[in-house]
Amino acid sequence: MFRPDTDAPGATGNELYIVFQRGELVTDMRAAQPCLLPAEQIQRNGWNPRRSHFMGYWHEQSCHALEIDPEATLDLMKYQRGSLYQVLGRVEEQLFALVGRASQLLDWDRDHQFCGRCGNPMRADTRERAMRCEPCGTINYPRIAPCAIVLITRGEELLLARNANFPGPMYSTLAGFIEPGETVEETLVREVREEVGVEVCNLRYFQSQSWPFPNQLMLGFFADYAGGDIVCDEVEIVDAQWFHVNELPMIPPVASVSGQLIQHYIDNL
Repeated sequence: MFRPDTDAPGATGNELYIVFQRGELVTDMRAAQPCLLPAEQIQRNGWNPRRSHFMGYWHEQSCHALEIDPEATLDLMKYQRGSLYQVLGRVEEQLFALVGRASQLLDWDRDHQFCGRCGNPMRADTRERAMRCEPCGTINYPRIAPCAIVLITRGEELLLARNANFPGPMYSTLAGFIEPGETVEETLVREVREEVGVEVCNLRYFQSQSWPFPNQLMLGFFADYAGGDIVCDEVEIVDAQWFHVNELPMIPPVASVSGQLIQHYIDNL
């Protein structure tokens, strides 16, 4: 469905745009594909572009990430503006990944207008997706923050935790960012020990997911409980418990790798 490319074609009037304003996604929720707006719609609304990135082809149509002027007027009877969560689970997984890609590219462009080493303006590289500082040679590529996420199991029980930042009473799997010099496995053991105080073993890779909140790559694993009592981190974790698979609390949707880990484990018991 999506074919990535960096060599932008000439304008044809048939382009598709994923539009952001003030860092929020603009959607037409009455459309079949609410986050893909056709070129003629952009022109008709008179939205002036602040920055744009060609991403590739969606069903062979040229697809671009577009940030419009923050003062541009939106018809609130037709368009909504909000976070990427508004389309999570409401559009197919590959389209959501494309929307996340657009968001990350625009954020990267916005945050790398000047060189962090010498302060000179950065220029878009014409050969690859990178921002280059000509005076000192610094190159910045789009940022990706690898994050390990793990479902800890003990037979028919799952260890789930409620993060201090979660909305409502949702419980999820444990996760943490990979530190410099760490392997993914070392991160998982360390994060689990720090967040809930238990030890794990028998780590098995499940799958990965791009998670644009804001620029994470989630690496999903299963792990077996190896010992220890639950002692929650006092800052990040509000509560953590063992839950039987038949008595689960509110959990993340299967559109997330956390929800997929839980569902996959239950399906294969």
